[in-house]
Amino acid sequence: MDHRPWNIDHSTSAFGLIVVKVKLENGPWIIDHSISRFGGIFNEDWTKTVTTSKEFIVLRCIMEHHGKFLISSTYFCQMNFDERLRHLIDEALKEDVGNGDHSTLCCIPADVKGKAVLKIKQDGILAGMEVAEKIFRYKKPSCTFSGFKNDGEEMHEGEIAFEVETFVHTILQLERLVLNCMQRMSGIATETKKYTDLLKGSKTKLLDTRKTTPNFRLLEKEAVRIGGGTNHRFGLFDMIMLKDNHIDYCGGIEEAIARAYDYVQRYQPHLKIEVETRNMADVKKALKSGSGKVTRLMLDNFTPEKVREAVELIAGVFETEASGGIHLENIRSYADAGVDYVSVGSIIHQAKSVDLSLKAVM
Repeated sequence: MDHRPWNIDHSTSAFGLIVVKVKLENGPWIIDHSISRFGGIFNEDWTKTVTTSKEFIVLRCIMEHHGKFLISSTYFCQMNFDERLRHLIDEALKEDVGNGDHSTLCCIPADVKGKAVLKIKQDGILAGMEVAEKIFRYKKPSCTFSGFKNDGEEMHEGEIAFEVETFVHTILQLERLVLNCMQRMSGIATETKKYTDLLKGSKTKLLDTRKTTPNFRLLEKEAVRIGGGTNHRFGLFDMIMLKDNHIDYCGGIEEAIARAYDYVQRYQPHLKIEVETRNMADVKKALKSGSGKVTRLMLDNFTPEKVREAVELIAGVFETEASGGIHLENIRSYADAGVDYVSVGSIIHQAKSVDLSLKAVM
């Protein structure tokens, strides 16, 4: 079985198919075909072409001996921020607008233009200004967008964040999407800032996690960054993290590290490896078997005192990350223990949206 990575160039049809050109790295074959949007196993006649695929999206394709192809991984992993955002916008508008914004279509002519302002109704940290402008410009490039505040600034009730002028149909169709993004992002940025303020003067950085809203991770992690936090891995594809279940299924830390390192050397040399440890015995095993292979150790559910002990034992061989049970009342004690990172899922999944509104200017 061939486990080498393949390069994919794709475009999406209206019928939910992805048209791909697949080139096996270090191999002669380029395959041009249409596949199901969600992947699967295929047993079709594949056509040899002479077109060089653009290295736009990388999937792992497993070729079985009987000629079938298994497409795994994700189309999303190699997109840049703006490409991911446009994907989010398109899917959100499909969900919201559907076959038409009938409330607007029934009473407002399509050629009418207007203005609207974003009113701030609650104090906090503002996030989503650049995203809001990108949303409006993506759907209506001719719009006029005037921002009066910046991402990451303190915001106060009664302030105006931006003004937009364009077709009224555009304003009304995008209103809820823009508000949902900015309210959620501002809530996360506000919560994140509470934590990062407590880390001032220490070397410790605040990390987010993958405990995010499905299909909204892009903007939730962007909000963490705006609030002063640092983004951890985006998904399963951009870092190897050997957590407790991986280690248990694999038979132990030593075996998991050995297999992960071999995999990285063979197929994904750019990937860093992080290993979760649950006690000091795990830390010692990771030190013995992971030096030169592992980048970071996660100290999961360690007390600040145990973190300090682990950090002293690790002595810079690995980066260190404390995780589990960290909150506003104890985060500083973890930082004072000398850990490089603290990861806190609640800055996203417990954040409360901030009250904002988009109002017509008459």
